[in-house]
Amino acid sequence: MSVEETYVVPASLEGVRLDKVLLETMPDSGLRLRRRLCDEKRVFVDGKTQRPGYKVYAGQELNIKGDSDIMTHEELGLCVVKQTGMFAAVFKPGGVHSATIAGKDTPSVEGSLPELFPDTTPILLNRLDFLTSGLLLVALSKDGESAYHTMEEAGEIKKFYHATVQGRLDGLATIKRTLDTADRKKTRLEDEDDWDPRRWTDVEVLSHDHENDTSEVRCLIMKGARHQIRAHLASIGHSIVGDPLYGEGTDGDVLQLRHQRVDFAGFGAEVKA
Repeated sequence: MSVEETYVVPASLEGVRLDKVLLETMPDSGLRLRRRLCDEKRVFVDGKTQRPGYKVYAGQELNIKGDSDIMTHEELGLCVVKQTGMFAAVFKPGGVHSATIAGKDTPSVEGSLPELFPDTTPILLNRLDFLTSGLLLVALSKDGESAYHTMEEAGEIKKFYHATVQGRLDGLATIKRTLDTADRKKTRLEDEDDWDPRRWTDVEVLSHDHENDTSEVRCLIMKGARHQIRAHLASIGHSIVGDPLYGEGTDGDVLQLRHQRVDFAGFGAEVKA
């Protein structure tokens, strides 16, 4: 992303916050980035660093020290699949973080939301693993966030995933094993089944590739836990192709798992498998 070294504030922007004026010289940037540059004291107004909320005057010169190394949403491969008044769905490719990582400038979907949905208060509603591609849901207001979580608690959110798994799998299956998602790299499965059907993974087999000995499956979850589908499929002997944690994949492989469709009252979105 290119950044002009010097920008003179025009009369039309007098009295406007610094973090908003920076959009003129950084047209592809998100609000989070512009505020971070101010907080890191990399933005100078007439030779002095200023905070994001500083109100500029006409004729002042703005300078940015160094390059902004954040990626635009286009560079990350993000796109808005659907948007309504209250919700939106964003496509995330594999290899991109869903949420902002505290203390780090790692590019993420959450960090790009102000850029994707200006003039709203976008709130990330779900997460996908770093390697998983597909739909991320966004509330465009606090009311949307509250409505979503109410529906989620009621088991009214349906999330469909497409996966390619190792081996031949036939028919239908429901995997109910309880998941231990304590703070560790790999989710562990308990011996007993989970009493909550929102934590189950329903699996429907779509086809089998005899040559590669893999199966295409569609999975339905309602309130996903960390690594739920990956761990559940591996527990029945059918790990996802390319999974380096639960299967035979290695670093650099493409995880064959995509959040393909989401449905709930008043909203639905889908991407191709």
